[in-house]
Amino acid sequence: MFDLVIRHGTIATAADIMKCDIGIQNGKITALGTNLTPGTTEIDASDRLILPGGIDAHCHLAEPMTGNLVMADDFYSGTVAAACGGNTTIVPFARQFKGQSLTDAVAYARQQAAGKAIIDYALHPIISDPTPEVLENELPSLIKAGYTSFKIYMTYEDLKLNDYEILSVLALARREGALTMVHAENNDCLTWMIVQLEEAGKILPRYHATSRPMVVEREATHRAISLSELVDVPILIVHVSGREAIEQIKWAQNRGLRLYAETCPQYLFLTEEDLGEKLDDSFAGAKCVCSPPPRDKKNQEAVWEGLLNGTFQIFSSDHAPFRYNDPQGKKIKGTNASFQYIPNGVPGIETRLPLLFSEGVNKQRMDVHQFVTLTATNPAKLYGLYPQKGTITIGSDADLVIWNTKREVTITNAMLHHDVDYTPYEGMQIQGYPETTISRGEVIWQEGEVKAQPGRGNFLPCGLSSLAQPKPVFKHS
Repeated sequence: MFDLVIRHGTIATAADIMKCDIGIQNGKITALGTNLTPGTTEIDASDRLILPGGIDAHCHLAEPMTGNLVMADDFYSGTVAAACGGNTTIVPFARQFKGQSLTDAVAYARQQAAGKAIIDYALHPIISDPTPEVLENELPSLIKAGYTSFKIYMTYEDLKLNDYEILSVLALARREGALTMVHAENNDCLTWMIVQLEEAGKILPRYHATSRPMVVEREATHRAISLSELVDVPILIVHVSGREAIEQIKWAQNRGLRLYAETCPQYLFLTEEDLGEKLDDSFAGAKCVCSPPPRDKKNQEAVWEGLLNGTFQIFSSDHAPFRYNDPQGKKIKGTNASFQYIPNGVPGIETRLPLLFSEGVNKQRMDVHQFVTLTATNPAKLYGLYPQKGTITIGSDADLVIWNTKREVTITNAMLHHDVDYTPYEGMQIQGYPETTISRGEVIWQEGEVKAQPGRGNFLPCGLSSLAQPKPVFKHS
């Protein structure tokens, strides 16, 4: 007898679609077929679509901040929101401060997750201080322990690396087979822009977008590509916002470089007008301050095209939860302070999948296989979790989401489960929504009720990326 049988649903993966039952035992998928023997528990999924659980491979939870700034979501509220939005795995970050042991930074993140996460999680270390100790000892040991991807920044004073440091990290990634994620913005350019704007008295939230024109992202993207080409190692450019950076990425991909790219909901559904142009210059634009900033409608179309033509391999939320009405959040410096002091980031861990499904699949911009590829299968492959995660096949974890593709929803913050006091997508009308989320064979979200207990989520040691391995060297006989 199966522990759980899901009957009469339509299953879709990155490659296939079929109508059959799913038999689950001990948290694994053990049978796909018709007329399966009974399960201890059964779910009727008639007229429903069953997809692999989403993998949000770029989100921020409970990270240590400087000053009095505090992230709104911990690993409980963040994973509850993720599960309610159709996700069964997340990969947030372990942030290293300059002067801090990277091993200690990872240990801190593990402590934050312990006893709180309701879904499975891995971690990306953030490398802000690549000392000899980090590069020669700590990072190689962490990679062997399952932390096989890490993030570096080309901007933010407390995080950015110079080109020499980036090359050193990339050389280690090549040697160890790890994957480097890059936040690509030119720090000197945007810093210079901020000074010019502030001297002109232009400090409102909307000037955040002005301070980061596309050339800032384009130049850094090109430079990151050049550094990876020099070392001959794959990289992933994260949260790409518009046409000019996309052109650099496509140029590199067309030259045969192993370059991967990610984009996020804010670049499909928000524009620079959301930072203030439509708001009579009110501080409310702070809700949509993120880096890179949202662009314009034409750039939204360029991002959609990049999703459809394969320029982007993954679609993540970059969930960065700071409350708006909070002196430890977006208003940390008050409402009269310069835009440069507004914490960067928007919430989106729960709305990522419904937004893309509604506007992508249901509006026939993309098929369901592309949706699964971008939101589950490719993240699993990029970060060494496939086929345990990211697909529906015998032997995989029973991480499944049952979708009501016809359900119409108006997004409001009141319906969401994050601990943020707003959503930038307030009032958007969408069609298609997760109805039941199953993690390792256990129903954790069903018909509006969270059923999971804190701490049931497991840490996932990642294997090496199936896409980011060094090229083989062939020797002549």
